[in-house]
Amino acid sequence: MATDYEKLYRREKHALGEPTRRFVDFFRSYNRSRARVLDVGCGQGRDALFVARLGHLVTAVDRSPSGIADLQHDARREGLPIDTEVADIVNYRPEGLYDVVIVDRTLHMLGAEDRLRVLRVLMRTTTADGVVLIADEPRNIAAFQREFDASEWSWTPLLANRGFLFLERAG
Repeated sequence: MATDYEKLYRREKHALGEPTRRFVDFFRSYNRSRARVLDVGCGQGRDALFVARLGHLVTAVDRSPSGIADLQHDARREGLPIDTEVADIVNYRPEGLYDVVIVDRTLHMLGAEDRLRVLRVLMRTTTADGVVLIADEPRNIAAFQREFDASEWSWTPLLANRGFLFLERAG
């Protein structure tokens, strides 16, 4: 049975714990300041809050109103200017371009067609020299890689390992 995240978030603050370690490692060595970052399927904001604390400009999207409310509460408490939106990522169309797009364990919750369609939208949302950071079910990574390989842009793999796929778009 699929997790009811809205119910989980209403019941438990910080339900999913700390930011994803691989994302933390990436951002600790990321050499840009004030990058525009899109966190898709952000939940209660564990990754978005961490990234905003580093001074990046974060937009966070999730379909759970409770998750977004928790993120907004924490961001206000810490004085972090995170833009948030309640939206279903299947129909979400980001405005503008982003230097980094984060998709943390979200795509596997979609059907196969929707999963790849959302990924194609996010690829088009990434700036030249931008990065897409994906954590997902290991069984989905090969299909994601094929989408990047078929893209109109050239993508350089930064990490492809056990459920993680990080790629940088050529300028």
